[in-house]
Amino acid sequence: MSAKLKDKVALITGASRGIGAAVAKRFAAEGAHVILVARSVGGLEEVDDAIQAAGGSATLVPLDLLDTVAIDGLAAPLLERWGKLDILIGNAGMLGKLMPIQQYAPALWEDVFKLNVHANWRLIRALDPLLRQSEAGRALFVTASAAQDHKQFWSAYSASKAALEALVETYAAETTKTNLRVNLIDPGPTRSKLRLMAYPGEDDSVLPAPEDHAELFLQTILQGQDVHGTRIEG
Repeated sequence: MSAKLKDKVALITGASRGIGAAVAKRFAAEGAHVILVARSVGGLEEVDDAIQAAGGSATLVPLDLLDTVAIDGLAAPLLERWGKLDILIGNAGMLGKLMPIQQYAPALWEDVFKLNVHANWRLIRALDPLLRQSEAGRALFVTASAAQDHKQFWSAYSASKAALEALVETYAAETTKTNLRVNLIDPGPTRSKLRLMAYPGEDDSVLPAPEDHAELFLQTILQGQDVHGTRIEG
């Protein structure tokens, strides 16, 4: 690899599998130190093993992002150790269930919004000062076509992703005159656990693997100055 992210510090949520894990491995291979955030300790350790085997470095942060208050605690250790954060990838997300709106269990509805929207707001709130300490801070948040295509039975996921897009677009507008560049990224259909839950009978062998999207994330980070505030689609 060409070490395009040499000496960069990148925090990635949902990093124990899927797109988060693939992006973490790619960024580490390009020289970044990656901070891996996810609930699954075992999954994080597997990603860490792969990164170390390839000569990269990572820090593991087992954290349930549904505990949104705990997100506030991410900033202090990062400040103490690195004094900055160069890249934030808000990747963790939840489908919930596909069902009529009126049948949705309130607790599940709240969890979908808590992970897809509130957790990302807490990340922005906690980490914005560190991103601004970077010479070229980058923040990418993963969205989906459901934010704009309002199909029946997708209410919680669709509404939460639409809210995420409004949140991130506002953040992008507020950071125009800074060194921080903010974007939404929609990788498109991906062979993943979330996709399997949504389309259980689908032949996912024809879908792109998470690793196939890692280049899109890398190029968006590298081109941040030119694509600030843009919704990037894979």
